[in-house]
Amino acid sequence: MTFSLKPWSAALLAACAGGAFTAAAQAADSTDTRLQEVVVQGGSAPGVPKELPAVVEAVTRQQMADGINVINTEDALKYLPSIQIRKRFIGDTNGIVASRSSGTLVSARSLVYADNLLLSNLLGNSYSYPPRWGMVTPEEIERVDVIYGPFSALYPGNAMGAVINMTTRMPSKFEAHAKAQAFGQNFKLYGTDDSFSGKQFSAALGNRAGALSWWLNANHLDSRGQPMSFLTQSPTIATQPGDTPVSGAHSDLDPSGKPRTILGATGIADTIQDQAKLKLAYDISPTLSASYTLGLWQGDNTTGAASYLKDGAGNPVYSGKVNFGGKQYTLKDTDLNPGSSEQQHWMHGLSLATHSGGSWDWEALASAYDYSRDLSRAPTAALPAAASGGPGRLTDMSGTGWRTLDLRGTWRPNPVHEANFGYHFDHYRLDTEVSGTANWRNGPASGQVSAFAGKTETQALYAQDAWRFAPNWKATVGGRWENWQAFDGAVSNPTSTLPFAKRNENFFSPKLALSFQPAPAWALRASLAQAYRMPSVAELYQGTISNNAIVRNDPNLKPEQALSGELTAERELGSGLLRVSYFQENASDALYSQTNLATNVTNIQNVDRIRTRGLELAYQGTDVGLRGLDLAGSITYANSVITRNDANPATVGNRQPRVPNWRATVSATYRQNAQLSYALAGRYSGRQFNTLDNSDSNADTYGGASEFFVLDLRLRYKVDRQWSAALGVDNLTNRQYYVAHPYPQRTLSAELKYDF
Repeated sequence: MTFSLKPWSAALLAACAGGAFTAAAQAADSTDTRLQEVVVQGGSAPGVPKELPAVVEAVTRQQMADGINVINTEDALKYLPSIQIRKRFIGDTNGIVASRSSGTLVSARSLVYADNLLLSNLLGNSYSYPPRWGMVTPEEIERVDVIYGPFSALYPGNAMGAVINMTTRMPSKFEAHAKAQAFGQNFKLYGTDDSFSGKQFSAALGNRAGALSWWLNANHLDSRGQPMSFLTQSPTIATQPGDTPVSGAHSDLDPSGKPRTILGATGIADTIQDQAKLKLAYDISPTLSASYTLGLWQGDNTTGAASYLKDGAGNPVYSGKVNFGGKQYTLKDTDLNPGSSEQQHWMHGLSLATHSGGSWDWEALASAYDYSRDLSRAPTAALPAAASGGPGRLTDMSGTGWRTLDLRGTWRPNPVHEANFGYHFDHYRLDTEVSGTANWRNGPASGQVSAFAGKTETQALYAQDAWRFAPNWKATVGGRWENWQAFDGAVSNPTSTLPFAKRNENFFSPKLALSFQPAPAWALRASLAQAYRMPSVAELYQGTISNNAIVRNDPNLKPEQALSGELTAERELGSGLLRVSYFQENASDALYSQTNLATNVTNIQNVDRIRTRGLELAYQGTDVGLRGLDLAGSITYANSVITRNDANPATVGNRQPRVPNWRATVSATYRQNAQLSYALAGRYSGRQFNTLDNSDSNADTYGGASEFFVLDLRLRYKVDRQWSAALGVDNLTNRQYYVAHPYPQRTLSAELKYDF
């Protein structure tokens, strides 16, 4: 039986609403005793180690409220240096993180945590395996820290790109919060000219009574996104007798500059998402605490399609051979088809930790993430008949998930040493079965079409010491040893199953950093690190069987490895901090899909060498020249080039996919007074490519990767102690841009919030 969040969400919303009006009445005759927000300008969050040999950038709860139009959790990061999230529409569940040396095609080259609970989906390395952002709501975030690069031994090699750690709130007294948001855009492209809108509601209650504190929140999102894809063809055959004459198609040039015709829109997502979370914390003693987190996320999604083709009677055409402009186009039954998915995911986290600040502190943390239900449906017959049911395919990932265990210690024997050490364990299980069904809308599975499954495990030991060996000097030395196993891998078709051999390999990653503070306002640091990113279960085992042989996947893929270096200088300017960082990554055996020219096989393969060199300039300041004016900005240049690729030598000298040459962000927030704030922010991305062969030279079109600059506005007004309202505009100039898919056009948002 599927558990439904809707009645629970409604109950929590009602409870908060009732509390809101009661509290509002009481507030008229009482002083303001509610907990004030604290803006953290420096230091480290509870989930982030204090002694880190890497660049750390942060955004706080107050900065989010005043200066960012946050609808989905990942929006909080959109103005941080060198960070880009592949968010294609509001409610998109495929939000991959891109960083200095990694693009939005490689999801496993970053790590996302919430209170040290892993949200990164390391079962695969593509848009199908994004972080589980939906397990955290914006309202519970206290701050977000981003650690750049793999320079800390505390994190696995997936930190090659960045580590994102969200710290969420726990109350010190009774709190109630409720927020309502509405948003919408007018989207026009090819034959689509429509409005796409949605709404979101969230509520939270929390309290602390003695040693026990608790937090309960719920969130409901209902959003309809613009088309994600379009059916395109480039016909060469003249129309034939019997072809259906049609009108309505559009023509342009594809990313390679070749003529094409656009026949319809697909991937028009209508998503309903519900989330609920319970957090409990108990202080066993003044220095020992325990906590438990239970999270539930549900998704009910449909994707629609629209044919641009009309026959002589004005009816839409979805399949068959048609005549447009004297050319023949063939529409397969599945070219313009809808789909649906049902998902229910659970997350558990349990921790026991000390926080004495003395010679010894330790933490034990266990987590589990389960796909209790994950079923996708698609028809195999054409519209309009498919709208009412009929044969189809089911893709079932139920039972997939991961488990982690971390045992961590901190030793401070004297003021000049702080050592961190620990043990890490993770277990990933992927189980995917594709079946037929007589009714794609709600019918049961009726026979296996294909399946693939597998598991990986990693055990790691690490140690790192931050040693202040002289005045103004600090050396951070560490290493991470990892034992990695891949096992129980197999692919199947209706007649056979082919298993894979077990793998067991060991790796060691040394880390070194040297810091020097020549003057109170200056800080210099040099960092060097080796890192290994193990192949994921999907990369190893997501394949098919043809003629009793395994195709599409390679169970012998080597792990990615990177030798990363960074030189950083920071200057305190009184009202702000200016930083410049030079970074370089020499990546070996990078994992990408490509065609091996010697064997003519296309699958995920190791690309021998990719070198990335770049420079990052970042500034963040408060009360800059004017009380209440906060400014932040960054410019990043990255030259990421393939230097060796034996499988496809023609790609040598090309740029790494989805790593733009230039990135920039700028934001200005002005708090006119305690009630009113304004914000203007911009994001820029330069030239980038979608493919290893860099053949997508026509960037500013569907399928290409555009250069873009977009501006965002926000106005926030605090009506009184409890109530606030905000208006926002994203993509103010209505820039039409693409990163393979079309991104949102001008989007308006409004929110009303209550805090007690």
